[in-house]
Amino acid sequence: MRDSLDIETVSAALVTSGRPWRGVEFHPALGSTNTRLRELLTGAAEPTGAYAAGRAPDDRGLWWVVVTDHQTGGRGRLGRAWTVPDRASLAVSVAVPVTDPAQAGWMPLLAGLALSRAVRRVTESSGHALTARLKWPNDVLLADDGDRKLSGILCELVTLGSGVGGQAVVVGTGVNVDQTREELPVDTATSLALAGARVRREDVLVAYLDELTAVLAGAGVGTGPSGADGVDGVDGVDGAAGAAGVRTAYREACSTIGLTVRVHLPTGVAVEGTAVGVDDAGALVVRTDDGVRTFAAGDVVHVRPAAGGLA
Repeated sequence: MRDSLDIETVSAALVTSGRPWRGVEFHPALGSTNTRLRELLTGAAEPTGAYAAGRAPDDRGLWWVVVTDHQTGGRGRLGRAWTVPDRASLAVSVAVPVTDPAQAGWMPLLAGLALSRAVRRVTESSGHALTARLKWPNDVLLADDGDRKLSGILCELVTLGSGVGGQAVVVGTGVNVDQTREELPVDTATSLALAGARVRREDVLVAYLDELTAVLAGAGVGTGPSGADGVDGVDGVDGAAGAAGVRTAYREACSTIGLTVRVHLPTGVAVEGTAVGVDDAGALVVRTDDGVRTFAAGDVVHVRPAAGGLA
């Protein structure tokens, strides 16, 4: 039998000195963690539940964490449904303040980088280290299970409620932790358990948010001019040098770069070529027969000529 999240342990680990997280709201079941957090940010709802921790009168929902055992109406990119069995996965959303809306373009990439590092860290501790790869812009794949999809990330830019001002990015992340092959909707998906790693969801959650804190601090995302909304207690590299370092780390971990890809655009058009990089705005750079093009959005398929398949 699968256990519910030990949210008291999670709250104690996250809402503490040296970490930016100001509160954790847990729901046994929830339609969408992103929707719930967006409601908190805009003032459409107030934090509830016995496990809400660390609330301050002026927190505005920033640096809050919303997590559920069972997300029943989650959404992926392009409006796709994201549903999983109860207590088999991690469904979490966090609110990160941004001073420049342009930072939002990098947020799913940064979150993917953080999650890939957390997967390595947690599975290594379990005695079965796994290698996670990044698929632009928002998927995390497991090399140990044929580059099947382990996680999807959905980011939304939100304007804060009336009288507050400013913007935040809601970073929603779903991670397949304990599903069997039969519980996954497609053969191109996997879970940590299927790849041989038995880990606690609590450990994945805390490791992911620790890694996300470090990545954001290095990139200078979420840090206001006075540091009031920044990542307290985390020493990142200031300015352009830090952001460049994080972008380089992402590019090194991104398996999309160097592959033949097919980019399905929101208009319905598909463009094929070789992914040659990710630019400083977070867009995918693709060399096509018609020249080099950049894509800020799109559904990417990795074309595998050797096997004749797609990912």
